[in-house]
Formats: sequence, C-alpha cells, structure tokens
Amino acid sequence: MEQKIRCDRNMGDNLRRLRIEHGFSQEKLCAKLQLSGIDIGRTCYAKYEIGELNIRVSVLIELKKIYNCSYDDFFMGLDEK
Repeated sequence: MEQKIRCDRNMGDNLRRLRIEHGFSQEKLCAKLQLSGIDIGRTCYAKYEIGELNIRVSVLIELKKIYNCSYDDFFMGLDEK
C-alpha cells in the first residue's frame, strides 16, 4: 500500500523572501549564522526554504536578530493557507 505524505504549512517562502530582501545569498547568510554560533550549511538552509526540513528554533532566533524583524514575519500568510 502506498503511503501518502501529509503536506504541512512551511515558512520556506518567508525565509526566502526575508533573505532576498536583506541582500543575502544562502552562502552568505549561512556564514553569518556560523559567525553567530549556529552550525549550518547551505544545503541544510536550502532545505528550510523549500520545505523539506523544519527550521530549528535556535536558527529562527538568530535570523530574527540578523533581520531585525518580528517572529510574525516568519509566519506571515501561513494561517491563510
């Protein structure tokens, strides 16, 4: 029997939008995160953006500091889908 994967809401589009708005490539953002003590590679971060991997809270906290934004910016539009 074929198992279906249940789709869940993800914040990948918001992560991508914020990154682009702030002028970061995935590589540069990951380097900035690493300087802040978050051990993350570009491949892992790319999976956050495409929704293959759920973002860790520690990464979200650091991104909030980098972008100087509210947590609402990460969750924008997710309650409408």
